[in-house]
Amino acid sequence: MQLRYRFRLYPDSPQRAALAQAFGCARVVFNDAVRAREDARTAKQPCPTTGELSKRLITEAKRTVQRSWLSEVSAVVLQQSLRDAETAYRNFFASLKGTHSGPRIGPPRFKSRKDVRQSIRFTANARWSITGNGRLNLPKIGAVKVKWSRALPSTPSSVTVIKDAAGRYFASFVIDTDPVADATRMPDTDRTIGIDLGLTHFAVLSDGRKIDSPRFLRRAEKKLKKTQRELSRKQKGSKNRAKARLKVARAHATVADARREFHHQLSTQLISENQGIAVEDLPVAELARTRLAKSVHDAGWASFISMLEYKAQRYGRTLVKIGRFTPTSQTCSTCGGKDGPKPLRVRTWTCTACGAVHDRDHNAALNVKTAAGLAVPACRAPVSPGAIPARREETGSHGFPAQAPAT
Repeated sequence: MQLRYRFRLYPDSPQRAALAQAFGCARVVFNDAVRAREDARTAKQPCPTTGELSKRLITEAKRTVQRSWLSEVSAVVLQQSLRDAETAYRNFFASLKGTHSGPRIGPPRFKSRKDVRQSIRFTANARWSITGNGRLNLPKIGAVKVKWSRALPSTPSSVTVIKDAAGRYFASFVIDTDPVADATRMPDTDRTIGIDLGLTHFAVLSDGRKIDSPRFLRRAEKKLKKTQRELSRKQKGSKNRAKARLKVARAHATVADARREFHHQLSTQLISENQGIAVEDLPVAELARTRLAKSVHDAGWASFISMLEYKAQRYGRTLVKIGRFTPTSQTCSTCGGKDGPKPLRVRTWTCTACGAVHDRDHNAALNVKTAAGLAVPACRAPVSPGAIPARREETGSHGFPAQAPAT
C-alpha cells in the first residue's frame, strides 16, 4: 500500500523566495486550466484535453511576454498542476453521476495567493534527490534543510512541498510499503478488543481500561481566544494584522499537532496489542451539529478511526466497524437483555433481568466487541471477519534515513 511520510523543511531566505515563485506559477497554471475549461463550456465547445492545455498553457505560454516567467520554475511542477486540475474535474463529474464515494464534490474553484495552504509536487522525472548530508535537493530551488525524524522505508516515488497556514514548510514523500517487512514489525497475538469512543473518556476498552480525553482544544482555548482577540483589533491590510494572523494559525497548529500525535500513539498501541479491533461507526457529521460540536471536533474520532483503518490493513490486523444504530448502551453484556435508552447523565445502571451492575461505557465496549463477532462464543472458537480496505493517510514522523534513497 502507499503511504505519505511527512518531514519538516527549513528553507533559507532565497529558497523561500524560490518556493513562493513555484507556488505562484503552479497556481496560475491551475487557474488558467480551470478558466480554459469554463470558457469551452460557456461556448458549448468540447473541453480541451490535457495535452492541448499543456501545449497552450505551458509550452506556448512561456514564449509570451505575459507568461515568460513560467520558465523560471521546474516544468514538472506546472505539469503536475495541470494533472491536479484534471483530477478535480474528474472527481466533480463522478460526484454528479453518483459514482464517487463520500460527500458531494463541487466544481473546481480558482486558487488564490491568500489560500492558507500552498503546495507543489515533484515526480521522479523532476530529478530531485536527497543529498549525502540529508538535504532535499529540488530543481531550481536548491538543497533544502530537512528535519529527519524517522527512516524512509523505501525509495519515494514523488515529493510534495507544502506551506501551511502557520508558515511552516513540509516535504511529503509517497512511499510504497513492503507487506513482508510490515508483517514482521508487529508481534503475533490472538487478542481482540472492543472500543467505545466518548467525551468523558476518549476511549473505554472492553478489557476495562479507560483512556482519558486530552481535550487539547479546551486546554488551549484561553490562549486561542487571546490571539484571536488581538487579531480582530488589527487594521485590515496592515503588517501587524498579518503577524497576528500567523500567531493564530500557529496556536491552532500546535493543538492539531498534539491531537494527531495522540491519535498516532494510541492507534499504534492498539494495533500492536490486538489482532482484532471493533469500533462503532459514529455519525460524526451529525453530532457536530449539536451542542456537543466543539467537544466532538476536539476529540477527533474520525481521524482516529481512519488511522486504525490504514494501520490495520498495513499490519494484517482485523478492524470491524459496527452499525451506529446498534444498541450498545441499552443491552446488558452479561445476559443480553435490552434495558432501554438512558440519558447521558446515567453512567452506571443495573440490569432488570439479571441484576448485573454495569459501567455504561465498559458495557458498551463489551457489546461493540460482541456485535463485531470478535467475542469468543460458547464453542471457544474466535470469529475473525476479513480486513476492510484502508485509505491513504499521512503517517507520523520518527527517525533519520539510514541512507539517501536514489531517485
